[in-house]
Parts: sequence; C-alpha cells; structure tokens
Amino acid sequence: MKKILSLTLVILMVLSLSACAPGEKGTKLDPNNPVSITVWHYYNGAVMNAFDDLVKDFNETAGREQGIIVQGASISNVNDLQTAVLASARKEVGSAEMPNIFASYADTAYAVQQMDVLVDLGKYFNEKELSEYIPAYIEEGRIGSNNELMIFPIAKSTEIFMINTTDWTPFASESGHTYDDLATPEGIATVAKAYYEWTDAKTPDVPNDGRAFFGRDAVANMFVIGAKQLGAEILKVDKGVATLTVDKDAMRRIFDTYYLPYVSGYFLSAGRYRSDDTKVGEIISYVGSTSSAMYFPQEVTFDGETYPVEPAIFPAPVFEGAINVVVQQGAGMVVAKATPEKELASAIFLKWFTGTDVNSKFSALSGYMPVKTEANDYDKFMEILAANNITQDEVSKETLKVAFDMIKTHELYTSKAFENGLQVRDILTSYLQNKADTDRAAVVEALTAGATLEEAIAPYAADGNFESWYAGFSDTILKLAPTK
Repeated sequence: MKKILSLTLVILMVLSLSACAPGEKGTKLDPNNPVSITVWHYYNGAVMNAFDDLVKDFNETAGREQGIIVQGASISNVNDLQTAVLASARKEVGSAEMPNIFASYADTAYAVQQMDVLVDLGKYFNEKELSEYIPAYIEEGRIGSNNELMIFPIAKSTEIFMINTTDWTPFASESGHTYDDLATPEGIATVAKAYYEWTDAKTPDVPNDGRAFFGRDAVANMFVIGAKQLGAEILKVDKGVATLTVDKDAMRRIFDTYYLPYVSGYFLSAGRYRSDDTKVGEIISYVGSTSSAMYFPQEVTFDGETYPVEPAIFPAPVFEGAINVVVQQGAGMVVAKATPEKELASAIFLKWFTGTDVNSKFSALSGYMPVKTEANDYDKFMEILAANNITQDEVSKETLKVAFDMIKTHELYTSKAFENGLQVRDILTSYLQNKADTDRAAVVEALTAGATLEEAIAPYAADGNFESWYAGFSDTILKLAPTK
C-alpha cells in the first residue's frame, strides 16, 4: 500500500510539474528520448551527499517520468566555481562547456548576465508559484535590467552566534556575565575583554597570555549588515547602478567593536573558518553561517588536553539601539541559455527541488534553510522530517529553530549585485582584517619587548588611527563604485 501511495504521489507531482511549467510555446519533453542537463555546484561533504541523493531520487522518479536526466558536479569551492563559470561563459581556450544550471551568488551571476547567456526564469514560474517562496529570496534573484528573475533560490542561510558552553560556564559563574550580554557587538567586545583578563589572571607568573574569546566569519557581512542595522546602508543598487555610502559614524562603531578587540587579543582569526579556531580552543565563540553549525566541534583540544564541549546557539548580534537585521545568504541556481527543451528541463528540476518536502530534506541534511514560506515553520519542518524518517542532531535542530525565529523577528537583507560588486566585497573582507592582523602582530611584538597591553595598543586606539583607516577605506571603495 505504501509503495502504491508513493507511486501515486510521484505521478501526481510529475503531472503537476508538467501542467504548470510555462515556457516556450510548443516545447515538450519526451520520456523515451530524455534530455540530459548538468548542474555545477560547490557543495562538499554532507551537503554534497545530500544534493547527490536528491538528484538520484529525481532521476528515478520525476525525471524518468518527464524525460530528464540530471548530472551534478562539484567544483571544489565557491571561488573555483566562479572561475570555471566565467571561463565557460567567455569560451576561453580549455574551458568546459557551459553547464545548464550552476550555483551562483548575485555578483557572479550579474557578471555572467552581462554576457547575455542567462535565462529569465520568470518564463517558467507563474505568480502563484513564486508567491509560495519567501519574498526576499525571490527579490534577491531579480538582477536583470528589467527586473528579470535570473537567480532561483534553492537553499538559504543566515548568521548565528555559537558558543562553547563548557568553557563559558566557569567564566560566567565567576564574572557574573550572562548570555544576554552577548546580544550586541558592544556586549561581545566587553565580555571578550573580561574573558581575556580572567584567563590571563589564571597564570599570574606569565603576563599577557589571556585567551581570545570571539571570532567572526565573513567580515564583509559585518560591514554590510552592521551598516544596515545602524541605518547607514552601504550599497543601494537600482538597475545595476550602485549608490555608495560609507557612513563615518557607522564605520566607527564597527571599527571599535571589531578592530580594537582584535588588536588587543580579545578576538582572533587564525584558521580558515572560526569553527576551526573553536576546535583547537583558540576561541570559544563565533558568528558564522547557520550551515557552519554542523562543523561546531563536539570536543576541543587545547594545551595538550582534549575534552568534550556543549554548544549553545543564539541569534546573530545586533548593534545597541539598532534595527533587527540579519544577513540573507546562500547561493541560488542560475540557468544558462540552451535549447528550449534543456531550459524547460532545468526549470522543472528547480521546481521539484524546491518543493516543500524535498527542500526540507535537503535543509535537514545540509544545514541550510528551505526557501518556501510554508517550510520555514519549525513545527511544520519537524513534521516533514518525521514523515520521511529523517533525524537531526541536536545542534542542527537548535540552529534551524533559532534561524526560523530570526526570519520572523528580523529583516533579511542582502546587497544587490552590480558591476564591481565582487571587488567591493573583497575590500569589505580584507581592508580592515589585513590591518587588524598586521597591527596585532605589532602589539604582540611590543608585549614581548616588555610593554603592558595598554601601552602596546595605545597607538591603535588613537582617533588618528581610525581617521587614517577610514579615509583609505572609503576612498578605495568609492573608486570602484562611484555614486551616480
């Protein structure tokens, strides 16, 4: 009976997909002569396994019935995928043929779209269908000059605050700090200073050996989201034309709550990701993507000792007195121009993959959030997982619960794509971080030479240091994205 019901559901899904898939008039797919489409993505590990399993399910069910075969390929990481896609779009010597679908962030999609090789997916999804998705996710994908839908959401993430409670508890017990103190960047900076001093005091014979408390993935998000929270949006884009604002007061608050704690040793960024730094005990908390939660360590190895740890998950911090805004991130899928049959097949696959049940499965196994409004309800989500016998670890459960709550209480925000978007994001990522790394090294050198921490950081806490950095930072960005 279960098999009969499952087959019936598959047939109904296929008929639904076929009936409501608008596109080029007269375009039909033939199950006896299937169309093969390629998908390039950057997934690895558990995320890649989840994607591959669902592609296999599609090929054996809806794909077989419709006449579609999907072939997925992982291109290592985001940067390599971006390079490969751009090379294919430009038809560079030695490049692979353009895939039918590829994962892309807005800035890369914008660059490719300028070559007129992308499909407006609005041709394949009617308004009723699009209304089922979280509106901000669809809006992000409208990067065409006439608001065409060029990027389709398949999985999203936001940022959360994670902390190793095993190391936090004794500190909190002695210092009187609570989790409420970690709700803002200002609070995190204050707690990080106290944690450094508390750990430093544990070894009175060894000065200045306090431990860092916090780290941050995606420094660019710190600027983009921090400025938006403070009512000073950095980039406003209308039809590909960027208007830039580098608000000095907003930049000062970001500078004071990240750079100054960093050069003082209260914050740290050493490994590729902050979950790596947490794993080796260099920090005990960080802000990172919801999809990074599965990499939060179950045990920490520090100073020759390995011990189990328990995490706690909270919403990403919001500046004091600011607007509740969190980042909306995660690559969407872009369809390249091809034959009408391949374009239609690509749209049908995306429609299937973002169906509530299928998309919830992918989210549960990958750490991303589903893209339809219906699926972004925790109770509904858990019902879907139970019905499909999918289990999650407690960290993943709590992460998605926090994320679903944030979607309801915070504004989701991502900056629009524009011509120099990739270069501007590079500046947001590295301009302050490179300075922080260089100046932290100088502070350590001064400490080694016998200076106190106050003496070592004094030049970097001076107003002139911020003024100099701000002038160079704003000038560098303005050259790439002039106000028009």
